[in-house]
Amino acid sequence: MTETAKRRPGPRIEEVARVAGVSKSTVSRVINDEQYVSAKAREAVHAAIAELGYSPNQAARALAGNRANAIALVVSEPTGRVLSDPFFAGVLRGVHSELAGRHTQLLLMMSQPSDTEDLVTYLSSGHVDGALLVSLHGEDPLVPMLAEIGLPVVSGGRPLGKTVPFVDADNFSGALEAARHLASLGRKRIGTVAGPKDMAVGADRLSGFRRGLSEAKIATGLVAHGDFTPESGARAMERLLRKAPDLDAVFVAADIMALGALQVLHARGKRVPEDVAVVGFDDSVFAATATPPLTTIRQDVEELGRTMTWRLLAELAGEDGLPPSLLLPTTLIRRASA
Repeated sequence: MTETAKRRPGPRIEEVARVAGVSKSTVSRVINDEQYVSAKAREAVHAAIAELGYSPNQAARALAGNRANAIALVVSEPTGRVLSDPFFAGVLRGVHSELAGRHTQLLLMMSQPSDTEDLVTYLSSGHVDGALLVSLHGEDPLVPMLAEIGLPVVSGGRPLGKTVPFVDADNFSGALEAARHLASLGRKRIGTVAGPKDMAVGADRLSGFRRGLSEAKIATGLVAHGDFTPESGARAMERLLRKAPDLDAVFVAADIMALGALQVLHARGKRVPEDVAVVGFDDSVFAATATPPLTTIRQDVEELGRTMTWRLLAELAGEDGLPPSLLLPTTLIRRASA
């Protein structure tokens, strides 16, 4: 048994709500002695608290008004990647913008598998009221561990495995539009530099791409995976060209990988877009400055950060009827590469 499992804090606010037959927000209003709770509901909550021996952990105390007035932004990537990829900077700007004027501090934390338990211990010790999770890989143990301690969380991106509230770009539809655009140009040998296999964003963009090619009766098997770095984009582009020297278009699932893909195409003497059309995803700062400027699928990364933060703060405030997930729209931005 892990140390984190040994520290399991007993009944959670969700269990009190279930036993009492009311919502979590009703439980929080009773704990906080607020109005607009019927006598029957208040009595049921107090009875459930007594039955369960409920002692609010730090996250539940936040609901009761004893707040840390801080939230954590937890990024499951190495520090170097976070500092070099404009996606994370955009999310951070959005989070900071939504927090402006709310008297809530932001803690930026990096999560690695080796320090997950220490991170959970810190987050459960009253330093924050909730957490925003970004760039989750696979069935990250951080998600069930935070659920176990009852800390409110919102994921930026659809998580694999355990379901938690999340906000994401409509990755499937964006990639579908990219594939349709390349097919509309008359391209027939279309490949993709897909995202990581252990991230939902990679799976969703690959699925949308394949759907678009299937609509156009174009083969969907030209796939090479990268890990959202320029180097992985270059390696994946090399693999695609070995598989299909006659490749005439490629959808790259992130602009940062498209930089590496473009370098390989230039080195091979492939003209873009005459020989190979290229579409990226993100519309990051790299897209407009690439050679040639990159046609890409735009997602509003700052809006992603703002919406994640709004969703978490709304839950902390005890709002009812919050959506379990939110998808933000994407848009095709046409430039010179396709």
